[in-house]
Amino acid sequence: MQGVFITGTGTEVGKTFVAVEIARQLTQRKVTVIPKKPIESGCIRQGDELIPQDALALKNAANYSGSLSDVCPYRFEPPISPVRAAHLANKVLTTEQLFSICLQGSEDGFLLIEGAGGFYSPLAENGLNADLAVALQLPVLLVADDKLGSLSQVLLNAEAIQMRGLQIAGVVMNNLNNNNNEHMDNTADLREHLNCDIFCNPYAKNGQPQLPKSLIDALVTPISPTAPNISAVR
Repeated sequence: MQGVFITGTGTEVGKTFVAVEIARQLTQRKVTVIPKKPIESGCIRQGDELIPQDALALKNAANYSGSLSDVCPYRFEPPISPVRAAHLANKVLTTEQLFSICLQGSEDGFLLIEGAGGFYSPLAENGLNADLAVALQLPVLLVADDKLGSLSQVLLNAEAIQMRGLQIAGVVMNNLNNNNNEHMDNTADLREHLNCDIFCNPYAKNGQPQLPKSLIDALVTPISPTAPNISAVR
């Protein structure tokens, strides 16, 4: 199964921003993208329907022919953690249920899954984003806000991903607010500590991501089954 599990160092770091651009670029390359965000809170109510904005953006970017429910079947209105939102709706969701949803139709293309919150954020009644990633055994792309203090967050998450026995597809340093110190270079600093690709998504006034071609190349390049897992932290 070819694909990627996109997670972040926390919430509001630009996971969807990055995931949408990956879906768009892969689709431009004629890769069939199967987008999944199995659970989303903070959905917007339109009449009797809850619209998951992140999942909708992924569906559109991938030009996905399936339904929005295929992408995101579990939707909640309160902008809180998915598990807490599910509790308020008297629903109990398990990692096994989310795993099953993610696999539906996955044999038809590149499986692009976006988690909710950070790698260790609770995602289901019995598991974290990390547990779903382990069940899927997909490479993990870690997204971080490129700001002061992000080095520790990235290194902790990279170590957590490694400890779960997962491959790190790379780290995307996402400059969301253009408030970086001109003397700071988190991307260069991380390359001194991580044995995986570090990609930079610079700030763009027009809001258009500038993900490097090398990131997309890395995601679609088949991984040798005999290759050892990347050792994330030196």
